[in-house]
Parts: sequence; C-alpha cells; structure tokens
Amino acid sequence: MAMRAGTERKLLDAAEELFFAHGIAATSVDAVLERAGVSSATLYRGWPSKEALVAATLTRRQQDWEDTWTRSVEASTTPRDRVLAVFDALDAFRTRSDASRWCAFLGTASEYADAPAEIRAVLDVESDVLRSRLTTLAEDVVGAAAASTVGEQLALVVSGSLAMRLRDPGYDTTVARAVAGTVLDAAER
Repeated sequence: MAMRAGTERKLLDAAEELFFAHGIAATSVDAVLERAGVSSATLYRGWPSKEALVAATLTRRQQDWEDTWTRSVEASTTPRDRVLAVFDALDAFRTRSDASRWCAFLGTASEYADAPAEIRAVLDVESDVLRSRLTTLAEDVVGAAAASTVGEQLALVVSGSLAMRLRDPGYDTTVARAVAGTVLDAAER
C-alpha cells in the first residue's frame, strides 16, 4: 500500500524541521513520528530506514533549492547577474519558514564521516549541481576556458557563505557576493 501524499509531506516536513535544526544524530525517528503524528509502520512503509528518510528529505530540499535558484536566474537580466543570482536564491531560501541555521547538505555531510550510500548519492548530486550550474552560468561571463575554474571558485564562496551562518545567524550574502564579483572580474581580464 502506497503512502498518501499528505502523510508523506507531513513526515518529510517533520524530518526536515528536526534533522536540520537539531541534527540528524540528535533526532530520533520517534521524534519525527511524534512531530508528524504518524505511526512507525506508516514511516517504514515509505522508507526502510532513517537514512532513507534523510535521503528523501534532502532530495526534496534539493528540488526546492533548484527551483528557488532557477527563479532567481530567470529574474536576472545580464549574464553576470545570472551568475550572482545564486546569492539572491540563498537570500530567498533563507527567508522560508522551513529555513535551517545553515545548509542542510553541509550539515548532513558534517554528521557522516562515511555516509551511507543513499545519503552519499544525494550529497553528490547537490555538489555536482552547484558546481556544474555555476560553471555553466560563468561561461557567458568569463568564457568556456575559464568557466570550470571560476565555477569551482564560486562553489567555494557559496559554501563559505553558508558556513558563516553558523558563526553569525544574521550573516547575509553581501560579502560573498562581493567576493564572487572579484572572482568574475579577475577571470574577465
């Protein structure tokens, strides 16, 4: 028997809120079940393990992030603005009611020295999307020859900006955006 969409959403919402606010290891499956108001049989009908639930939660979050980023890119008018739209997307994502202290993907990666396969796969997708999308967007600004290097540099800036939120909950993307602009300027020359 398949899980109802509403029940699935309640479980993923509860898991996302608890895992990414309190930590995966610190959050028991029982806490997720209590928050979602469902039974363990219902949970395990959808996911065979806590790790599978974490992976499903991250997969949904990845899609939400990509949608937010796409809207920011589409709202941009110049190639340079499309590259820097990642920071508009970070700012927009942060204002969501389900926003966590920092990046759910970085947080998950930091909790697992050797992540289970289903979690590792989702983390790899997130990293690949970040790098490849920044590289693709950078091509129109710096050219194909420099785009890969610039994409990697920008991925580092984005990750650093996300990590700074742990140190300062009020941290915004102003500094990261300026650094990214400097990276683009240097590559354009």
